Amino acid sequence: MAKKGNRIQVILECTEQRESGVPGISRYITTKNKKNTTQRLERKKYNPYLKKVTLHREIK
Repeated sequence: MAKKGNRIQVILECTEQRESGVPGISRYITTKNKKNTTQRLERKKYNPYLKKVTLHREIK
């Protein structure tokens, strides 16, 4: 029987993409431990549409 884990999959979406008006959406899928990290994740990731590293936040 499989263990019940504390890790869940989350989607990170670019924050600068919507403001710039450039078409397309930069999203990444990652996992987080829901017990240790209760807040939403924020990571700097590469956005291929803007061709630079931007801030990506967790969406629900």
